[in-house]
Amino acid sequence: MTDNTFSANGWRPRIAGIVTAPVTRTLALLALCAAYIQGPLTKLFDFQSAIGEMEHFGLHPAAFFGVAVIAFELAASAMVISGFLRWLGAIALAVFTLLATFVAIRFWEMPSSMERMMATNAFFEHLGLAGAFVIVAITDLTNGPAK
Repeated sequence: MTDNTFSANGWRPRIAGIVTAPVTRTLALLALCAAYIQGPLTKLFDFQSAIGEMEHFGLHPAAFFGVAVIAFELAASAMVISGFLRWLGAIALAVFTLLATFVAIRFWEMPSSMERMMATNAFFEHLGLAGAFVIVAITDLTNGPAK
């Protein structure tokens, strides 16, 4: 009798069962959208700071852009998490993330420093986040909107 507990055949089905479980998918999508839920809620509860952020990045009228960003991030996150037009919400967040990253994290304009290194890391982390949203869209369009 052979014990396959630690073999690829023994672990693969167990891992697949955990990774493909609906609760895992929901938690992963929630984690992917966490910044797009936390950010707008923070802006909503401190709208003056949201206006200040919009002004800092040269977006006018600042109040309009503040409301638009809050509504957009919450709506697109809800689409991704709920499965309702998930592909569209994911693509929208990917494009938004890319645009916002190039506007807000301009590490190449910073002098060499710890701040620049942190900004560089944040820039590339955001590129990865945008890529993850594209993968969500591809999966949704290819396999359908699994819950």
